[in-house]
Amino acid sequence: MATVLVVEDERDIRDLLRRYLERAGHVVLTAGTGAEALRMLEDGAPDLVLLDLGLPDIDGFDVLRTATRFVVPVIALTARSTVEDRIQGLEQGADDYVTKPFSPREVVLRVAAVLSRHQGAESRDEESYGGGRLAIDSARHAARLDGAELDLTPTEWGVLTSLAAMPGRVLSRAELVNRVRGYEFAGYERTIDSHVKNLRRKLGGDGASIVETVLGVGYRLGLPHDR
Repeated sequence: MATVLVVEDERDIRDLLRRYLERAGHVVLTAGTGAEALRMLEDGAPDLVLLDLGLPDIDGFDVLRTATRFVVPVIALTARSTVEDRIQGLEQGADDYVTKPFSPREVVLRVAAVLSRHQGAESRDEESYGGGRLAIDSARHAARLDGAELDLTPTEWGVLTSLAAMPGRVLSRAELVNRVRGYEFAGYERTIDSHVKNLRRKLGGDGASIVETVLGVGYRLGLPHDR
């Protein structure tokens, strides 16, 4: 059971999502405006946010950025369905993207998949790579590069740990989607590049050599595992 915040200005959609999520066993909070959602995030961060990006009072991306700051996963809801729109949302930190109209049952499944990725990391000792340059502590859900903590979104964390689980092996975009998302998502292979781009930016000047591109194949971790 998790606490899910549904941010949606259309009452019918808000109530529909609430009913389906409650049937799935979740505690559901609702907000009809961005300002109300921000207050709820500040008062006590939920486990996940279902966020309509087209809010009437403030830019939905402001809510998205606040949720990301609190390391709360976000599934964006929007009527815009082009790949470019998806990329924009994902670049801003969204973990998944659902276009309207949608099946509420599918939304419930996506909520379960995102929560599983975010909460399901198994406790284990810290792993290091590249002679200690990169450290990943799954128990703490934390990663450091050259001693500095990395501020990663849940999806960026999923990309990094998926590559680190098999250092040196190339993972295709489809494999990364399945490992990070937990299910098939048609059309998402292009948008995984946005998360890799953001991850590299946070890794600094060596980002492209730490997360390497293998042309025509996919990505791999460029640092060896420290045995």
